[in-house]
Amino acid sequence: MIPSPNSPLIDVALTKMKKAIVCCELAPGEKLKVAELSKIYGLSSSPIREALNRLTQDGVVEASDNKGFRVAPISTADFRDITRMRCLLECEALGDAIQYGDDAWEADVLGAFHRLNLIEKKLGSGELVLDDEWSTRHKAFHFALFAACPSPLMLKMIDSLFDRAERYRRFSAKQRITPRHKGNEHQELMEAALARDAEKAVTLLRNHIQDTLGRTVEAIERQQATLQ
Repeated sequence: MIPSPNSPLIDVALTKMKKAIVCCELAPGEKLKVAELSKIYGLSSSPIREALNRLTQDGVVEASDNKGFRVAPISTADFRDITRMRCLLECEALGDAIQYGDDAWEADVLGAFHRLNLIEKKLGSGELVLDDEWSTRHKAFHFALFAACPSPLMLKMIDSLFDRAERYRRFSAKQRITPRHKGNEHQELMEAALARDAEKAVTLLRNHIQDTLGRTVEAIERQQATLQ
C-alpha cells in the first residue's frame, strides 16, 4: 500500500485532538467543527476530517449525518462497560505476559515502575493523573506489564480502552476532593508479576481497575446533579 501524502498531517491532527479530548480540554458533548479545528491546529480540513473519523472508531468522538462530529458524552453506563472490558482483556494479557515474559520483560517492568515511582516522588501531593508526564509513565508501566502478551490484537484493544478510561480518570480527578495515589498498588502488582504469581497479580490488577469505577461514577453523578 502506498502511504497517503496527507498521512503525517493526519497523525498530527489525530494526536493533538485525542490528547485534547482525553485531557477534557475538549469537553464531553462539545461540537467539533472542522473549520474551527483547522484554524486551531493550522491544518487543512482533509487531515482534520480523517482524524475525526479515526477518533470515531476509537469511541471518543461521535458522528452523525445531520449534526456532524462531537466529543463523545460521558456516562456511567459507558464507563462501566469500559471497566468490564478492561478487566477481561488486561487480566488475560497480564496472565499471558507472566507466562511468556523473559528476563528482558522483567527488566522493562522494573524500569517502567522505577520511572513512575520517580515522578510520583517528585510531584508529591496533588492529583497525579492531571500531570501529563505522570500519565505517560503510568500508561508505560501498565503496558510494560502486558508487553510479553503474544496477541497484538488484544494489546491494540487494550490501548484503545485504556485511553478511553483515561478521559474518565481525568474527569473524575477534576471533581475529586481527596487525591488518590496508587503507588503501593503499582508496587504490589509489579512484585506479584515478577514473582510469576499470576493468580495474585491478576486479582490485584482487577481490583486496581475496579477501584476507579466507584469514584468515577460518583463524580459523574455529582456533575450531572449540578446541571439539573
